[in-house]
Amino acid sequence: MERKAKTAGKVYKHKGNCSWQGVKPTVYKENGEDGWTHVARHSLIAGLLGEQTKFHLRYFEVSPGGYTSLEMHNHEHVVVVIKGQGRVRLGGRTRELGYLDVAYIGPMEPHRLSNPYGEPFGFFCIVDALRDRPVPLIRKRGKKELIAISELKILSSMDINVCPAKKK
Repeated sequence: MERKAKTAGKVYKHKGNCSWQGVKPTVYKENGEDGWTHVARHSLIAGLLGEQTKFHLRYFEVSPGGYTSLEMHNHEHVVVVIKGQGRVRLGGRTRELGYLDVAYIGPMEPHRLSNPYGEPFGFFCIVDALRDRPVPLIRKRGKKELIAISELKILSSMDINVCPAKKK
């Protein structure tokens, strides 16, 4: 049986410096969402132009000193580093990442990607097209356990540390 494509195939030509023709960088998350800084997102294959894949391919670039949200969610995803170097926090362990390293992030695994280095850290992120929203996390001051930000209404602001301390 012959299948007809609902959407024509596309090619996004690389323009250099990790940018693609027809793909504009966007803000990583909306303002006010907790715990991230200096991150740009490029949605390469994300259903925005009619693609009907079961996955999305995005490119993220974390500027020096930047980091993504500390979060967890039910869906899994894969990160492939293509520029610079950075770190990934998986659960309670932090690992170094470099060119073409691959990180698998499992369901409900607390994670954050960061760039403590002097050059941009860029990676492809492959994720299910249909997925749940991330649950932002923070660490209670002086404690090892993480807590969902949605639970903050029951805590005093004196018990939490929302932003990590910056290194000088």
